[in-house]
Amino acid sequence: MTKLSILDQSPIISGHTPVEAIAATVELAQAADQLGYERYWLAEHHGLNALADPCPEILLARLGSVTKHIRIGTGGILLPYYSPFKVAEQFRMLEALFPGRLDLGIGRAPGGDLRTAQAVMGSTTGGSYNAAEYFPEQVMELIGLLDGVLPAEHPHAEVVLQPQRETAPQIWVLGSSDFGGAMAADMGLRFAFAHFINAHSGAPVAQAYRGDFRPAAHAAQTRGAVTPAPYSAVAVFAIAAETQAQADELAMSVDVRRLQMAYGINAPIATVEEAKARAQHYAPRDLAIIERERPRAVIGTPDKVAAHIREIEARFGADEVVVLGVAASYQARLKSYELLAREFGLKSR
Repeated sequence: MTKLSILDQSPIISGHTPVEAIAATVELAQAADQLGYERYWLAEHHGLNALADPCPEILLARLGSVTKHIRIGTGGILLPYYSPFKVAEQFRMLEALFPGRLDLGIGRAPGGDLRTAQAVMGSTTGGSYNAAEYFPEQVMELIGLLDGVLPAEHPHAEVVLQPQRETAPQIWVLGSSDFGGAMAADMGLRFAFAHFINAHSGAPVAQAYRGDFRPAAHAAQTRGAVTPAPYSAVAVFAIAAETQAQADELAMSVDVRRLQMAYGINAPIATVEEAKARAQHYAPRDLAIIERERPRAVIGTPDKVAAHIREIEARFGADEVVVLGVAASYQARLKSYELLAREFGLKSR
C-alpha cells in the first residue's frame, strides 16, 4: 500500500492574506492527521508573494500542538543560511515537545532570489549564497549533534546541546539532482527527490541512491537521525478533482504560476477566474513554457492522478510519495487531499 505524505508551501492565493495562508496550513494539517497521511512537511521560502512560510521550524510547533498522530517536519530547512548547532537546538526542542514525530528535511537552495538570500544571510557587502561548498560539512555536523557522535576533536564537541534527549528527529536530504542523492547515500540518510522540480531525470538518481547507500558507522546506535537502510520518497505535484472539467480549471491556475516563475513575476497564486482571463492573452512563448512545464504536475480525476502517482512511485522504487498540491482555492486543495486519501485507501484516524 502506498504511503502518502504532504508537502505544504503555505501558498498565498490571490485575494487572501499571508495570515490566512498560514491558517489554511494549520487547517490542512489537522485534516491530514485525521485522513491518515504519513507526514506533513513545511517548506521554507523567503521574499515571495505567493508563499507565506519563511520559518517552518516555528510553524511546526503550532502544527504539533493541533495534531496527534501524523509525523511533522520540514521539506526543508535551507541549511546554508544557518548554524547547524542552532538548527539542532531547535529540532531537539521540537522533539522534546512531540517525541517520535519529527522530521528534519534539509536542502541547499536559496528559497528565493539572490537579493533576498543576501538579506536572509545578513550580508550588506554582496556576499554570495555558496551552498554547495559547505553543505556536506554542515550536514555531517548536524548528524553528529543530533545523534551525539561529534568527534572529540570537533570544536563544538564539549558544548552542551539542549534539551538533551535519547531520541532525535529523522534527517532527510531533499534534492532535485544527483548531488543530494549521492550525499544522502554516502552519509546514511533518508532521501526525497523533488519530481515537482525535475520531472525527467529523478528515477536514475533514486536508483543510484539505493545502490550506493552506505549506513553511517553509528547506524546501529542511532538516536534516529540516520537510517540503517536506504529509505526514499518522491515528491510529486498533484491535484485531484471530482471531474476532469474541474481539474482542467485548476490546471489553468498552475499554468499561470509556472509563467510567473519563468518570468520572475512575484505575485500570489492566481484564482481560476484570473487564470481564465490570463489565458485569453497567451503568446506563443507563454504556451511553449506551459507545455514544457506540464510534466511537473499530475492533475485530473482521483483515479487518473492515483494511477500516475503509482507509476512514478514504481519507477523511483520509492518507499513513500509526498504530495505537493497548490490549487486555486484552499477549498479545492483540501478537497484534493481528501479525494486522494479515499482513492489510496488511507485509514482515517
